[in-house]
Amino acid sequence: MMILLVLALIAVIGGGGFFVMRTYVFPPDFDGAGEGEVVYVIEENQSGLAVGQGLTDLGVVASPRAFTNALEDLSEEERGQGLVPGSYSLALGMSADNAVRALLDPANRLGGRVTVNEGLRNEQAMEELSEATGVPYEEFEAAHSRPDELGLPEYAEGEAAGYLFPSTYMFDPGTDAQTMLKTMVQQFHATAEKVRLEERAAELGLTPDEVMAVASIVQAESGSKEDMPKVSRVIYNRLEIDMNLGMDSTCFYAIGEYGIALNNDQLAACAADTSGFDTYHKPGLPPGPFVAPGEDAIMAALEPAEGPWLYFVATDPENGVTEFTDSEAEFELLKQEFMENWSGG
Repeated sequence: MMILLVLALIAVIGGGGFFVMRTYVFPPDFDGAGEGEVVYVIEENQSGLAVGQGLTDLGVVASPRAFTNALEDLSEEERGQGLVPGSYSLALGMSADNAVRALLDPANRLGGRVTVNEGLRNEQAMEELSEATGVPYEEFEAAHSRPDELGLPEYAEGEAAGYLFPSTYMFDPGTDAQTMLKTMVQQFHATAEKVRLEERAAELGLTPDEVMAVASIVQAESGSKEDMPKVSRVIYNRLEIDMNLGMDSTCFYAIGEYGIALNNDQLAACAADTSGFDTYHKPGLPPGPFVAPGEDAIMAALEPAEGPWLYFVATDPENGVTEFTDSEAEFELLKQEFMENWSGG
């Protein structure tokens, strides 16, 4: 019995030692320079381990530990300024050493800084990219018209609306429109992986695209980050009782206009919409996202606040004040307060 116990202990120690050796000393790694093209974005204040994890998730390197080991193996002179935030051109299946050196090489960095804010329609995002980079808007339109070349997730079903992820990007003057849009879609993939979008959407009984539709409404309708989980709850509460969502933001998108509140003519135009984004007269979610939600809005769509609310009104839009209620009578009073503030009365 004593011999068996000793052998078992040796096996456990040996197995644990193998795990440590495999994970930390000889972690999985690819060979060579890889193939294909992937654009990876290093965020501000992102650690080497976080970068390694992101690259692993994308299939660029085989493991985060191989990446950090390769980074630590370089001399201080070789590391230079370290992992500088920006967009970088990489390949799939790179050795960790090649990936590290590619990220430290300024030639792989896709230069000039462009910030694309949350809540923009794709057309607006492309206008900002065009203005900031000097690439003609028509080239962005052409690239956008070929969604199958942008690396969209399958659940987007070929619709790029809402999937150009809002963030700050670094694009060199020579970067073409398609590469910029692909970079933004790639950043969406990284964020979706980070928040476990597909897994958590399934837990909610929704597709990832449906969660993105909720997040899009949350982004468009919220006056502040703090309001987002409550706006999300209103959406889910209405869906649960088969109540039309009645969101102005979706109707403005349907009729191709912008604004805070629909007037009667705009509401009538929305009723004639055939795209599915008329949430006043049609039940259920719109057919997908229509503006690009940021990570906070996506998280709110995945984690709505607890509450009975069925209504919300931005009673003071200029100052980001939104009030919530489950009473239709109180909702009408809040709408009146909004109208008084909006008209300056």
